Amino acid sequence: MNVVSDQDIKREKILEASYQRFLHYGYSKTTMNEIAADLSLSKALLYYYFPDKSQLYIAVMRKLTCDYFKSLEEGASNFNTLRDAVIYQVNNQHEFMLKNYNFFDFFRLNEQNLPEPIWDIIAEVQQAEMLFLTRAIKSEIAKGEIKPIADPESVVDVLLDALHGIRVSAASQKKIRFPQKDQLDEIHNKRLLLADIFIAGLTR
Repeated sequence: MNVVSDQDIKREKILEASYQRFLHYGYSKTTMNEIAADLSLSKALLYYYFPDKSQLYIAVMRKLTCDYFKSLEEGASNFNTLRDAVIYQVNNQHEFMLKNYNFFDFFRLNEQNLPEPIWDIIAEVQQAEMLFLTRAIKSEIAKGEIKPIADPESVVDVLLDALHGIRVSAASQKKIRFPQKDQLDEIHNKRLLLADIFIAGLTR
């Protein structure tokens, strides 16, 4: 039986309050003093848990990432076809980005110099998406619904690269990699179209 300590509870409260601040005001307009005030904590106690704002942000991002992983796991048992799985993944990511867009202003501010822990989290997300879609393809192959594929992982890798490439190309006119919020729907629609093209190429 896991026992949750007072420190764990306090840490979770700090993460939740910080998430709300980052979400509404963005990273650049959020201060440690404001987070401490929201929680009626001393600044010294907040710094005891998180030495600086960037480490606090990374901790919140890890918590968000865990929520995203859970959504993929929940979706894994709810699709009947490969298209269901791919569209679920595309829609799920789109909804996640829309909901948390302001939170990710850190990426816009630091996209040329993201901290290594952020890259590690990005890699974990990509790996989770890779696993989700690879399992879906293998399941459909086993059912005889799509053509046999010698290396499903490589096929999914190409798909994910192509989906991410849509994001980059849509933002390229502004010479930034992270898209503007008003571009998200256009990117989403292009990804859905690409998903249908991809699925059509695999279907018997």
